[in-house]
Amino acid sequence: MSEPVFVIAEAGVNHNGSLDLARRLVGAAADAGADVVKFQSFKAELLVTRRAEKAAYQVTNTGEAGDQLAMLKGLELSLDDTRALVDHCRDCGIRFMSTAFDMPSLRFLAGLDMPAVKIPSGDLTYGPMLLAAARLGRPLIVSTGMATLAEVDEALSVIAFGLTRDGDPPDRTALEAARFSAEGQAALERAVTLLHCTTQYPAPPKAVNLRAMDAMAQAFGLRVGYSDHTSGTAVSVAAVARGATVIEKHFTLDRTLPGPDHAASLEPAELATMIADVRTVEAALGSPRKGPDPVEVPNRRIARRSLVAARPIAAGVTISADDLTAKRPADGLSPMRAWEVIGRVAARDYGPDDPVLP
Repeated sequence: MSEPVFVIAEAGVNHNGSLDLARRLVGAAADAGADVVKFQSFKAELLVTRRAEKAAYQVTNTGEAGDQLAMLKGLELSLDDTRALVDHCRDCGIRFMSTAFDMPSLRFLAGLDMPAVKIPSGDLTYGPMLLAAARLGRPLIVSTGMATLAEVDEALSVIAFGLTRDGDPPDRTALEAARFSAEGQAALERAVTLLHCTTQYPAPPKAVNLRAMDAMAQAFGLRVGYSDHTSGTAVSVAAVARGATVIEKHFTLDRTLPGPDHAASLEPAELATMIADVRTVEAALGSPRKGPDPVEVPNRRIARRSLVAARPIAAGVTISADDLTAKRPADGLSPMRAWEVIGRVAARDYGPDDPVLP
């Protein structure tokens, strides 16, 4: 039996820099039934320069222009805040995760009890970060928004090298050798889940291309999942039906709060509905074996038919097609065997609706 879908409730920066709001997000994620609540760890000065502009969606969602640096400084969590959230997650019965956006944050998070290390879409081309993350020896969830298959492949080369060549300096030849070695592929299969993603908030459904999950699974032979930036819950549920093993979805306590990601996030009741629907679809996927489920077996007799006499048939008469019909219940000869009966001599008298014997 396959592992349950791993549901990440992405709090991200929807705490607006408030530890109290972050704690409430933890509680909401736990109440909704998520496996993990995930935040973002960074120092703004290590992530962006002063010339980094806001994305168009960030301008729209925050209602003001300006630079990323000023926006992100107000969305930082301190190390003490993060430790407090880890403790609060433990108290609420939910796992803690955070995405590192700089090397010091990655090193800090490596000391925490997280089920996986998340590589964000924007850092798929940040080779040194990929290498450092791989060398932590943890499961890796790698988001691929904005990426081509070639860029994903290049990132996997760095990760494969980091998983199999501890301490060696990388070069292109060594990276390619690690990627295409049996050892490297086996290490990737053990450690890496790729997330399909459309990096736009909210993402229009026509830009989602869920079939890209199939393309990545076929190209790389790895587990795939989906990081959902669409409005609503339908696309996440569809991704599970298409084989996603991880679902990541932004949520907030209130979509009207100020901040870059609230508008594209689910509110707590919606998150709970999504997770319930994911679990329903997950259960419904079942097995590729086609056959009657045990719950169906009693209904076979009720819903199917038996071969019965359509009219009185006297013993010794040659049975014709007009002498036969099929009616419920299925307590006699299957109508699939009608041709074995037609043309035979009746061994006894039959009244209408009597089961006909071969």
